[in-house]
Amino acid sequence: MTGSSVEPRLNLYQRYRRLSLGVKILLFMVLGVIAGIIFGEQATVVQPLGDLFIRLLMMAVIPLVFFNLLAGLTSLSDVRALGRLGGKIVLYYLLTTTIALTTGLVVMHVLEPGAGMQLTEQVDATFGEAPSVIDVLLDLVPENVFEAFATGNVAQVVVFAIFLGLVTLFLPQSSREPLQKAYDVLAELFRKLVGMIMYFGPIGLGALAAATVGEYGGAIFGPLAVFLGGVWGAQAFMVVVYLALLVSLTRYSPLAFLKQSGPLYATTAATCSSLASLAVSLDVAEQRMKLPRSVYTFTLPLGAQLNKDGTAIMLAGVLLFTAQAAGVEFSLASQISILLIGLILTTGSGGIPGGGLVVALIFVQAFNLPLEIAAIVGGIYRLIDMGSTTVNCMGDLVGTVIVAHSERNLLQDSAV
Repeated sequence: MTGSSVEPRLNLYQRYRRLSLGVKILLFMVLGVIAGIIFGEQATVVQPLGDLFIRLLMMAVIPLVFFNLLAGLTSLSDVRALGRLGGKIVLYYLLTTTIALTTGLVVMHVLEPGAGMQLTEQVDATFGEAPSVIDVLLDLVPENVFEAFATGNVAQVVVFAIFLGLVTLFLPQSSREPLQKAYDVLAELFRKLVGMIMYFGPIGLGALAAATVGEYGGAIFGPLAVFLGGVWGAQAFMVVVYLALLVSLTRYSPLAFLKQSGPLYATTAATCSSLASLAVSLDVAEQRMKLPRSVYTFTLPLGAQLNKDGTAIMLAGVLLFTAQAAGVEFSLASQISILLIGLILTTGSGGIPGGGLVVALIFVQAFNLPLEIAAIVGGIYRLIDMGSTTVNCMGDLVGTVIVAHSERNLLQDSAV
């Protein structure tokens, strides 16, 4: 027919290239799970590909957080806006973490997964002590800035960036403007670097999925199934809480939110690292949700260290699991102490894979319970950590959307 054009048929590779990053990641995750089921422990041979992806993300995330935070803070025209943002997001963190700890306690009280559990492992009791509030606050301030960067201590990097950003705002305009432009350029540079790394994301995340399912897949059918199901159930409840807060405080569509933030959850489940996933969180906030940079560059790095609702559920779960197995019952006063100490310890898991398990053992030791019982959870910890990291990062992103919504008129006014 004259004038008509027929689009050429695409081969399989061309169709794949047209897929969005989120769909590519989902595709490789599914393939990885299938490979893990079929090949079992042999699937762990692809683990190095996943480890390489995590290393690449960790390579970029600290400078990305630092310069994004500086660029966001120095874009604020009023120092009071920083205090306002901080007050709102910290209040949100305290609320959701308290809900998470309470949910973990309630679920474990109902299910009682530790009843009848026998001791099977021995653990060294020298895991340290529960830190005091003063110690937690002092540890936020770096003694050596370069050491904080070298060790990946995101909390100390965030604190240093906040101080540097504030000092920049107090400089004369002639000195402040070149610095602001430099922060913006460097932040853009590292965002581009993360974007390049994410091209490797589908393969890396698929490899991690295959290795995880191959190594731990059978564990969900073992004696810890009740405990694992309880933790997952509590984590699912927190997702419902987030979406309810999102709808009630912003009227943001839950389906739209989940669709836009989809690539983040593939990363969290595969890497089990809030810090490695932070680069993806920042990308989702900017590219997919179009949130104000002055908000998300502050709230997301802060949340990666302070807001760990998934970890809070795990801490409460491991503590009660251990207490039930040891035949210990907590009084109401003791459970209030659990909440307070849990709020402190959730900031100490470091945002790295497996960091929460060490904190959980410290939590158990703080209440003089046998560590050998808590250590049993280590056999399935990665399965728990997949959900914990996902909930941690989702909570940060929801809080960011809520704060951005509350600040939208104020930010527009300040920009005029």
